[in-house]
Amino acid sequence: MNYNIAQKSQLDARELLILDQEVRNQGKNMLVAYILWFFLGSFGAHRFYMKKTGTAVTQLILTITIIGCIVTAVWVLIDAFLLHGMVKEENQRVEGRILDELVAQKHFDNAMNR
Repeated sequence: MNYNIAQKSQLDARELLILDQEVRNQGKNMLVAYILWFFLGSFGAHRFYMKKTGTAVTQLILTITIIGCIVTAVWVLIDAFLLHGMVKEENQRVEGRILDELVAQKHFDNAMNR
C-alpha cells in the first residue's frame, strides 16, 4: 500500500481522478460481493465474483453433498468476515496495476516532450 501512496504522489489531480474512476470501474463492489454472499454464498458466487475460482468450485461441489453442505455452511459463515478484506485486497491490486500504467504513461510522455 505504501508503494501505491508513493506512486500517487507523482500524479496530478486529473490523473488521480482517472485513477479513482478506473478503480471504481474495474474493481470489485463491496455491496455486490455481500449480496452474492447472502443469496448465493453456498454456491460460491461471491468467490467467483472475487476471482477465487478454485475455492468457488470447491464450495459448489461441496454444496451438492449432504456432508459437504455442513462444511460449506461453516465456510460461508467465515467468508462473511473475510469478504471485506478480499474486496479491499482486490481493489488495491487493481489500483496498483492502474497506477503502474499511469506512471509509465507519464514517464513516456515526459520523455517524448524532451
